[in-house]
Amino acid sequence: MPADFSGLWARDYSRGDSVNQVLRDAYYELAKKNYNNGQAVPGPSQRDVSMLIPLARLVELITRTDQLAISQTKHEILVERKDDFAIMCTFFNGVAKPIENAFGKETCGWTGDRLVSVQDFMDGLRVVNQFDTSEDRQELRVITTAMSDTAPMPFTITHYYRRFERVPGRFECIETLSRKRVCGIGALTP
Repeated sequence: MPADFSGLWARDYSRGDSVNQVLRDAYYELAKKNYNNGQAVPGPSQRDVSMLIPLARLVELITRTDQLAISQTKHEILVERKDDFAIMCTFFNGVAKPIENAFGKETCGWTGDRLVSVQDFMDGLRVVNQFDTSEDRQELRVITTAMSDTAPMPFTITHYYRRFERVPGRFECIETLSRKRVCGIGALTP
């Protein structure tokens, strides 16, 4: 594997894109395209806006997670996203193996030391996630792009994550039949 992404990552809200700003920039680009095509109406067409908004909402939903847990072996990379579906990349003899399911196909690969996951869905929707780390491996950049056959342009959001170590909680709790929830300091046994 060209890079190691394993670890726990927490979103760095001081960096990265705002969905609203990216959407405003997309409106500007669509308006500029319409103006260059000779349309007299200022701004993007209502059709373009109505096709871009669902794509922007989708990207907002799938990039909302604030924590990533990435495990990596020489044959697999699993990106678990808090409150969302996981991304799984499988490799055999260094070659990515596509994974098919009821929703479509996921294929992974490498561009230099950047991991790229491409999810193709049945209805012409494609979601591309790109992962790369800083040289000191303390920062992870995730670029998510959604594109559709029906949308006027792709929609891309970039978020940054910082490595963190999970600190064990002071209290441990277990559920028991007789006493319901029991909590205490240190390890508990039923």
